[in-house]
Amino acid sequence: MNILLGILAASYYASNAAAFVAPNHVAIHSHSPISLHRHITPPLHMSQEEMDLITMDAEERMDKTMSSLVENLATIRTGRANPNMLDRVEADYYGAMTPINQMATISVPSSQQLQISPFDKSSLTDIEKAIIYSGLGFTPNNDGSVIRINIPQLTEERRKELLKQCKSIGEEAKVAIRNIRRDGVDNIKKMEKNGDLGKDQALDGIDAIQKSTDDHVKRIDETVAKKEKEVTTL
Repeated sequence: MNILLGILAASYYASNAAAFVAPNHVAIHSHSPISLHRHITPPLHMSQEEMDLITMDAEERMDKTMSSLVENLATIRTGRANPNMLDRVEADYYGAMTPINQMATISVPSSQQLQISPFDKSSLTDIEKAIIYSGLGFTPNNDGSVIRINIPQLTEERRKELLKQCKSIGEEAKVAIRNIRRDGVDNIKKMEKNGDLGKDQALDGIDAIQKSTDDHVKRIDETVAKKEKEVTTL
């Protein structure tokens, strides 16, 4: 009798073994496989911070273009003395080429004269040579203490040439600004096409870049007009 009960019990447990799962184990069924990789859905829209980076980059590049414009216009000699005339002149200072406006104080004693007072008197001769070979057409007068430059009056023909230079420099700056605008807009449109940027965000970004473009073009016109007035003023 006991033997019969043992056989029946063994048969029962064997037939129901599939219903029991050992602790700390996971039952895996062939009809329901477990994926070993988790799929992460990429964001559909670019964040506002990323959009700001695009417009800020365009703004910074346009600002640098404006700075270059101002520097280039400053090198155009007018009939009046201006310390900025010597901004690009460099002299040898103990073996290193150094802007002379970092080696001396440049003042304007009168509307037709510049005065250069070196911090180190031993650099007078080097500064004088730098001015002579700068291509500015100045004839410096070195008295052993300071250097004086008399600014000659411009002829009418020379004024016309300088006005053309002003316009040319201004147009080059505008071309640079428009190229920056094109780069920014193209990048935004490419992102929108790829689905990384929403349509409204793209329009906002393009509008921001266009506004910056218009502002900088206006500033270019104003800066060039101011320089032209200096050239034509007797």
